[in-house]
Amino acid sequence: MTDTATAPTESGTDAGLKSAGHVIVDTLVAHGVKRSYVVPGESYLDVLDGLHDSPIDTIVCRHEGGAAYMAEADGKMNQLPGIAMVTRGPGAANAHVGLHTAWQDSTPMVLFVGLIPFEHREKEAFQEFDPKAWFGTGAKRVMILDHAERASEVVAEAMFAAMSGRPGPVVVGLPEDIIKHRVSAEIHPQIPVAAGGMTVTDWKALNDALKEADKPLFIFGGNDWTTEGAAEFTQWLEEHDLPAAAEWRCEGTVPFDSPSYVGPIGYGRPKPTYDLLEETDLLVFVGTVPGDVITDGFNIRQNWEKKNFLVTIDPSLRGRSGPVSYQIVAKPDVFVRDLVRMDLPVKDSWREWTARMRGEQEAFAALPPAAPQGGQAKMATLMANLVPTLPRDAMVTFGAGEHTNWAHRYFPTNGYATMISARNGSMGYSIPSAIAASLASPGRRVVTIAGDGEFLMNGQELATAAQYGATPLVVVMDNQEYGTIRTHQERDYPERVSGTQLRNPDFAKMAEAFGGFGIRVEADDDVPAAVDAALKAIDEDGVFALVHLIVEQRVKAY
Repeated sequence: MTDTATAPTESGTDAGLKSAGHVIVDTLVAHGVKRSYVVPGESYLDVLDGLHDSPIDTIVCRHEGGAAYMAEADGKMNQLPGIAMVTRGPGAANAHVGLHTAWQDSTPMVLFVGLIPFEHREKEAFQEFDPKAWFGTGAKRVMILDHAERASEVVAEAMFAAMSGRPGPVVVGLPEDIIKHRVSAEIHPQIPVAAGGMTVTDWKALNDALKEADKPLFIFGGNDWTTEGAAEFTQWLEEHDLPAAAEWRCEGTVPFDSPSYVGPIGYGRPKPTYDLLEETDLLVFVGTVPGDVITDGFNIRQNWEKKNFLVTIDPSLRGRSGPVSYQIVAKPDVFVRDLVRMDLPVKDSWREWTARMRGEQEAFAALPPAAPQGGQAKMATLMANLVPTLPRDAMVTFGAGEHTNWAHRYFPTNGYATMISARNGSMGYSIPSAIAASLASPGRRVVTIAGDGEFLMNGQELATAAQYGATPLVVVMDNQEYGTIRTHQERDYPERVSGTQLRNPDFAKMAEAFGGFGIRVEADDDVPAAVDAALKAIDEDGVFALVHLIVEQRVKAY
């Protein structure tokens, strides 16, 4: 039974009571939530009313997919779940893409969904749907607030579930009538999240394995680090002349310029790092596991005679492929706390192995000539002119497509969460994630690289950027096609181009219409001046800037 017998009353407080919707907001405040990304709906108006007087910044988005992506990006950058709020039925459906991203990327996120009134259930009410049926296989938990007095408890449980174990998304359904009921204003305490750690046996096993190895390799990834933990990890690697590679789209945890950083491993990887997985005699995964992308479709390093140590808080090792020699159940920071006590003698073989791979990475990442090469505009020229201007804490975001490889190769990510992307290959992520990054760190240089196909999937969120003062630099690489799919098409169906070609509008004019700076570049000779003009608009006028770069088809970063 639920407390639906009590008639809904107006929001507000008296005698220690508040509406459940206001208690939900108060509980988010108590957990330290700074902003929520919303598309409003009549189904959760009481929560919106609670946000009115709260310290939480309410970012009103133009599409639920954009709101969900922003919340997911927020979860990647911070130590708390990102918060999105949408309405029932169509709103929930539109937000699902961000939920899938959070699931596959192991990102803590809570999606609040307004629902039909309790008494209207199972009557095919307007916009009715079953949240558990829709989201049950792609969220860690799906919780429905059927008892108003549990409002604070349910929020605390949702926040805990999103952060505990392998992080991920949680859905909380809010029936329209239930959230208006008056309940105690008491806030449920935060629930501590276990971080695991190395046992004495774990420590000895890893210590012995490293001493035996001549070509060890660490692979870092995931969204469960802190800036301090990443810095300590990097220092320990450098002190021991040990190498580390980045999981696909997780660059920066070990900085781009670190002598221990040897490059990214993922789709479209450069061949040197591709070969490392078989050559190394000890792989230590920290914060991630050897999944589909790292193992190139479950093909690389599948021999169970290979030695793999897996450091992850997830005891189920969901998504793992290939051998497991040893598992250490720990979040990255706690693992690093114990790792740095390991003072190992540095082998000459480690120095040679790391120096060889570092040399290959430096050659791979060396910038192309900054001088224009004439002819059609080129991404190589843009990167060569942009990268030298970037401060050390610059961030890059992007979604999915071959345009992302320009960032993988050249963008100097020098700290944890300086690359924010969708590892589930979700297009449309670039603009929302750049907005979230810019709002989280005002004044910081945030660059997003979008393909022309990806950009229009959520390009309307530039209106959100203008409304709230986000100032990313948006680079739209326009090659008039869905490039990644065209590459697969040419491989499997050569010279039969079908369903991949695009005709695009003037994205620079679109940027101007939304209130930002836009510049269209077709000639390579005009690229340096366009970069300068875009950065000037950001720094002096305080607006976002978009460079619409018209490039040739089939020109790739590598």
